[in-house]
Amino acid sequence: MPIKNFLKITPFAKSSHSGEGLLNGRTIFGPGELDSPLKFINYTEMPPGSSIGLHTHKNDEEVYIILEGTGLARIDGQDTEVEPGDTILNKPFGEHALYNTGRGALKVLIFKVVND
Repeated sequence: MPIKNFLKITPFAKSSHSGEGLLNGRTIFGPGELDSPLKFINYTEMPPGSSIGLHTHKNDEEVYIILEGTGLARIDGQDTEVEPGDTILNKPFGEHALYNTGRGALKVLIFKVVND
């Protein structure tokens, strides 16, 4: 189906890259649905105090778009506060993490592209 409402997709709770707490994720489009190097598009709600743990990917590239909430992005050892509208580019082989430092949920769209 080429049109999905990500707010109506049933969420799944999971830890991400050994981060703190459980995140509520929804896969909007995943493997088998996309005809491009785009691997997935996820919507993730991170409760206060939770995180996507510090990790690296191989030749993959990820983009995080902050929709709501505040947090801290760590990219290649540099910490930057993030807020709605911020778009984070995680380059291939780069180290990155995302922490919810706010009082409410940190809501994020995540796009992952696999480079050959």
